[in-house]
Amino acid sequence: MTDSTTSAETPGKRSRFGWPVYAWGLWDWGSAAFNAVITTFVFSVYITSDDFGGNASSSFGWALGGAGVLIALTAPIIGQRADRSGRRTFWLAVNTGLVVLASAGLFFVKPSPEYLWLGLTLLAAGNIFFELASVNYNAMLNELSTPATVGRVSGFGWGLGYLGGIVLLLIVYFGLINPDVGLFGITDEESLDVRVTMLICAAWTLVFSLPLFLTLRDDKAQRRPRGPRVSIVQSYRLLFGTIRDLWVSDRNTAYFLLASAVFRDGLAGVFTFGGVIAAGTFGFSPGDVIIFGIAANVVAGIATILFGALDDTFGPKRVIVLALTCMMASGAVIFVFHEGGLPIFWTFGLLLAVFVGPAQSASRTFLARLIPEGEEGEIFGLYATTGRAVSFMAPMSFSLAIIIGAAVTGAATRDDAQYWGILGIMAVLGTGLLLLLPVRSETKEDSALVRHAPPA
Repeated sequence: MTDSTTSAETPGKRSRFGWPVYAWGLWDWGSAAFNAVITTFVFSVYITSDDFGGNASSSFGWALGGAGVLIALTAPIIGQRADRSGRRTFWLAVNTGLVVLASAGLFFVKPSPEYLWLGLTLLAAGNIFFELASVNYNAMLNELSTPATVGRVSGFGWGLGYLGGIVLLLIVYFGLINPDVGLFGITDEESLDVRVTMLICAAWTLVFSLPLFLTLRDDKAQRRPRGPRVSIVQSYRLLFGTIRDLWVSDRNTAYFLLASAVFRDGLAGVFTFGGVIAAGTFGFSPGDVIIFGIAANVVAGIATILFGALDDTFGPKRVIVLALTCMMASGAVIFVFHEGGLPIFWTFGLLLAVFVGPAQSASRTFLARLIPEGEEGEIFGLYATTGRAVSFMAPMSFSLAIIIGAAVTGAATRDDAQYWGILGIMAVLGTGLLLLLPVRSETKEDSALVRHAPPA
């Protein structure tokens, strides 16, 4: 049998790294400004502070949950229409531009309750546009790689995302947030240090996205002639048809898509709400949250590389099960001993970060080993779609757990029971783990035999 990774290079694809791959990866570096600095470690902490009222944390969760619902409703359609039009770079540029505008708009969110919903609306809108941009960004991977290089190209972009977040966090921390008087004489009066950081994030995203837009132009020859418009209902019929066919012909892969969608949303929730819990429950200052964020990104990046060997040796399912189990145990310790303060969160929060990257990476390799040759694009597209379809679970579970916690403990405000949100995130991870356990570890050949077997 011929190994697909040694097959001849597909015409029109690049077998080795070059400027187009670097330009593509720089978008991930630039997008870390929104994904890491804004959503995770700076603005999320700012908007859930006491300056915005006693219910800011739960409102934050509902806002991101609502954004997740809208993403689930629109992303599959956006992806289908971009494929049909052949204007992937154009729509990536449009949605990236909207992320830049939303990021810059956060500058106007002053530390006062009347600005809470302006901030949450801009943040939710930015999340929607970021995810829609990611649809087209991820779809470019196959254009820039071959079966022999797809893992390295994907890992290169993923790695630049981690590094971009770390570098920008260091810049804003030492340049603006930590000093009493930062660059250009900026202080924390009216939270100007945080608000100017939002402008820097907008500029960072724009500058590092430009190489992609200038290098990977849409090929007019690839554009399809305009045909009859496909309605929203028809778009979803196509999507559900794909899911139905997969359910009938390869149920094991369908089970994995469902399980991974759930636990991947839990993994995203760990980083999304980690900074919020660090500040609201454990008393981290904004600067402390940034330092923790830098450490968490470094730990996650290193662990992801090291766990790759375990993935090859023991298989991706064992890595995922180990990672999710250890994360749930660490989360339980943080919840039970939340009154232990900084040492508890630093120790077990970083332990959580250790397993996030390996679980994400092993999830991708698990599916790669299931997909028969020639069906990679379709199934990985469905992998992305199912992930977005449940992206409301972690935010809503976080907020619901806080509401339950406030009722159980009789807290004066919901934010006083914020640490209960940990149980909401752990519940999503646990659900994903339970759904994963029955899934069989198979190879491409096993999956192909099942999917293409003649009817009994």
